[in-house]
Amino acid sequence: MNQSFRKLWNITFLVVGPLWALFVWMVWTSGQLRTPQQEILFFSVVIPGFILIYISGFLIAKRHARKQCSASS
Repeated sequence: MNQSFRKLWNITFLVVGPLWALFVWMVWTSGQLRTPQQEILFFSVVIPGFILIYISGFLIAKRHARKQCSASS
């Protein structure tokens, strides 16, 4: 790998983020969410889910680095 994981992960999310937003917009405008409760539930899953996926990449990289370090010792 020529680049750092952090840089590649951020670039990936710069590409995936707009696609994710497009998907959210498509669901929002499709008429599938009929009540305010459904809209709140949708956003309470989508937004934290996106953030959780973003953060999990760094947690996985950190765990991998620890395993690499302990394997080389």
